[in-house]
Amino acid sequence: MLADVLREKRCFKLICGAENEDENEVERLVTIYSLAGCTMFDLSANVKIVDAAKRGLERSGIKNDRYLCVSVGTKGDSHISKAVINPENCIKCGLCKRVCPQNTIAENENSYEVNLSRCIGCSKCHNICPQNTIEMKYEIKDFKKILPPLIDAGIDCIEFHISTDDDEEIFTKWEYIKEIFSGSLSICINRSKCSDEVIINRLKKMIEGMPPYSITVQADGIPMSGGIDNYNSTLQAIAMADIIEKSNLPVNILISGGTNSKSTELAKLCQVNIDGISMGSYARKLIKDYIKREDFFENKEVFNEALNLAKNLVNISLSNLM
Repeated sequence: MLADVLREKRCFKLICGAENEDENEVERLVTIYSLAGCTMFDLSANVKIVDAAKRGLERSGIKNDRYLCVSVGTKGDSHISKAVINPENCIKCGLCKRVCPQNTIAENENSYEVNLSRCIGCSKCHNICPQNTIEMKYEIKDFKKILPPLIDAGIDCIEFHISTDDDEEIFTKWEYIKEIFSGSLSICINRSKCSDEVIINRLKKMIEGMPPYSITVQADGIPMSGGIDNYNSTLQAIAMADIIEKSNLPVNILISGGTNSKSTELAKLCQVNIDGISMGSYARKLIKDYIKREDFFENKEVFNEALNLAKNLVNISLSNLM
């Protein structure tokens, strides 16, 4: 059970990208990281993506201790945004294409264009554009429409991202999630919109009446910033986890947002007690060049090189938790 994985500190969660709707990429990521020892997969709230992840688990041949989680969010959450380029203002400088971690921006005749199925809303293109021609658009999903089919598809966990200062939206959606879903629940939170005091008080209210350690809190440092493998990149994730741990709330704690191969080591050095790690940008980047190959599944040498890289990352990360 997922509760056992968390209690035994064996939780490595691969974040495939909350808005990543590339079925082929998700299937390949899940295949490799399942074989590497990853126990949980965070997915876009899309039945087709859940099915792609299931195909990845089938390919890996491992079903025990492998859990599928979907991420949903609130208005303004970067995890539910997509980049859109205004072709009229684009000067085709190419900066957006160069910084995109998903290789989702392509050049066309008059400008650049975003492949929305692969965009994960990281905002790197938006931030670097000298013309301010790239807009981040938020796709507000109706939980009453999207969640029931996902539950029927057999997900194990729902993660609720609450990067907003709108308490009414948060608690309305949270009550609905608890009402319709009996599986594991996770709350992802960071300090981008709220003070530490507000965060802890909000979490206290959200877990009120729930059994101890039935809720996981994902301490989000700087969302989608983990492409660099150093201590500084992961510092804010550890700081966020430290705040939650010192609140003495009866929750499981995962770290995310800037996580990389140094993250659990830094948590250990700082004596911050965490139950697992969620990793997206760095874990995907590590094997990106392998999984994009057309012969990925057929070429055993390529497949095994990717697998060894993923195994090493998972083993290093979990070794500091034991």
